[in-house]
Amino acid sequence: MIDHLECTSCGARYPADTLMNLCPADGRPVQIVNDLERLLHEHPGLGWYHPDRRDMWRFGALLPLDIADPGDREHIVTLGEGATPLLVYDDAPAARRGGFRLQVKDEGKAHPGFGANPTQSFKDRGMAMTVSMARRHGLERLAVPTQGNAGDSLCEYAVAAGLRAVVAMPRDTPLPILGRVAALAQDGDRVALELVDGTIREAGERLKERWIPQGWFSVATFQEPGWRIEGKKTLGLELAEPAEPGGAWSLPDVVVYPTGGGTGVLGMWKAWSELECLGLIGPDRPRMVCVQSEATAPLVRAFEQGLADTAPAAAGKTLAYGLNVPGGVGHFRVLEIIRESGGSAIAVTEAEMESELSAVWRDKGWWICPEGAACLAALPALRDQGMISGGNRVVVFNTGSLEKYLPELRHLL
Repeated sequence: MIDHLECTSCGARYPADTLMNLCPADGRPVQIVNDLERLLHEHPGLGWYHPDRRDMWRFGALLPLDIADPGDREHIVTLGEGATPLLVYDDAPAARRGGFRLQVKDEGKAHPGFGANPTQSFKDRGMAMTVSMARRHGLERLAVPTQGNAGDSLCEYAVAAGLRAVVAMPRDTPLPILGRVAALAQDGDRVALELVDGTIREAGERLKERWIPQGWFSVATFQEPGWRIEGKKTLGLELAEPAEPGGAWSLPDVVVYPTGGGTGVLGMWKAWSELECLGLIGPDRPRMVCVQSEATAPLVRAFEQGLADTAPAAAGKTLAYGLNVPGGVGHFRVLEIIRESGGSAIAVTEAEMESELSAVWRDKGWWICPEGAACLAALPALRDQGMISGGNRVVVFNTGSLEKYLPELRHLL
C-alpha cells in the first residue's frame, strides 16, 4: 500500500520503489507514505487487521508488506517479533504517590501468550521490516553501525533470510551482545564484525570508509528509506489497539520512551496519524517524553534551550548503552514531535537509573534493561513538573532484557 516516499523535512517526494538512503535534497530521513484511501477501499472496516496473529504483522496492509498477500508474504522474514505485553505496574512507588496508572511495554523477555522479540530487544521490529524490504528490493548485503542491539538484531534476521550483514559496534558493547555477533562472524561468511573505539558515531564512520563504497547498503538509523520507522510504527499501533475484540482503539495520556536516535518516536507518531486518518482515533495524542542519560543528553539540551535540532556532542559513559548516542540525523523531527505533543525531554543520573533497576528486580523480578529503568526513574520528576497528572494512564517502554547487559549490571541484582 505504499504510495510514495517523502522527506521528513523538506517534503520532497520520491517514487514508492526508490531504493535510497537520506533525502538528496537536504540530507534528512525519508519515510513511507501509505495509500490509506486504497487501503479502505480494498480492506473495508478493519479487514486489514488480523488480531489473531501474535506478531507485529497483525497490522496487515497498514504495513509496507502485508503478510496476508501472497506476493508480499514471500519476502517477509518473521521470527515472532512484536505483540508484546503491557505489564501493569500501578504499585510502583511513583505511581502510588502520583495517583496515576502505570504500564510497562515490555520488549525484552518473552511472556506466555504474547509475541516475543527473538533477540529480546525492540530493535527486532525495525530489523524484521528492514530485512523483509531488503529482500523485496533484491538486496543481499546490509550494513549497520550500532550501540549493540540493532547489530545483534540485524544479524539474526539477515542469517534467517540468507543475506549478508556487516556490523560495526563499540569495543565496550555489553559482552552478551558483542559475543553473539562475534560468534556469528566466526561461523561462516554471512556476518562480518568491525569493532571501533567510541560510539555509534565512530561505527558509522568506519562503515562509510570501508564497506559502503564496496556496495553494502546502509540500514543505519534513518538511513534506509523509512523501513525501520515502519517496523517501529507497530509499537504505536499496539498501544492503540483494543484490549478486547471489538473494543475501541485508544491511546494513553503519556508515553515515556528511552531515546537514542529516535526511530520509535517517529514510528509511533506516524502510526497514530494513520489511525486518525482511518477514523479509529481522534486528534488527541499522548504527551511524548523522551528520556536520556545525563552522560549523553543532546536531545534534552536542545529541548531545554529551545533549539530546532541537536548539536554534535561528546559521548559520555552510561550503563544505558542504547542511549549513548551523541547526535542524530532525525533528532530535529523528534524535537518537533515532543513539542507538538506538549511533551518533554528529561535526563536522569546513573545513580537514579541503577537504583530503579535494582528496585524493579527486587520488587517485581522483571528483567528491566537500563534504558527502561531510566524511564521509570524519570517518573517522580515528571509528576513534579506537571507532565503527569493524577488519573493519567502512563506507558513506559522497556526496550530490552536485562540479561543482555550482564555481567556489567550483576552488582545491581
